Amino acid sequence: MSGKQLLERLEKRFGDLVTRVEPGAIDPWVEVQPSGLVELCRYLRDAEDLRFNYCNSITIVDYLDLEAAPGETPAFPPHLEAVYHLSSIQFKTTFVVKVMLPRWKDDVAGQLPELPSVSGVWSTADWHEREAYDLSGVKFTGHPDLQRILCPDDWVGHPLRKDYEMPLEYHGIRGR
Repeated sequence: MSGKQLLERLEKRFGDLVTRVEPGAIDPWVEVQPSGLVELCRYLRDAEDLRFNYCNSITIVDYLDLEAAPGETPAFPPHLEAVYHLSSIQFKTTFVVKVMLPRWKDDVAGQLPELPSVSGVWSTADWHEREAYDLSGVKFTGHPDLQRILCPDDWVGHPLRKDYEMPLEYHGIRGR
């Protein structure tokens, strides 16, 4: 099945939950509403002719334009994007699912945005979601053990966010 055919099939099946598609990318991708993420992922895993049975990675991209001058309109609205790289071992194909998120839940600074966990769909998503939470500050609701995985438990902030300010010291250890 071509990437274009798969994307058309997903648009037909999931309707308004699919917000964008890109069949011409190296790995075709679909953008889905957060509310449709788990259902779409289960479908990609379980459909007999798809079998995307492996979640390679989950990354968070921070679209914050720090180059915009004060008062200037940024090139794009600030937001986060979750990117799920999937593989079908059986059919030797790859596919990407994307989800757009606000930088902050309900636009309240400090309130981390939320996505439903797909760790119940792919066991590999467990640690990927923990890493995304730890470094980029996205909460995965329904995750069985969402806690930091790389930074110490008492670390403040999420180091891969573009607005993160590295502390000068941590427990008496000087940084910069």
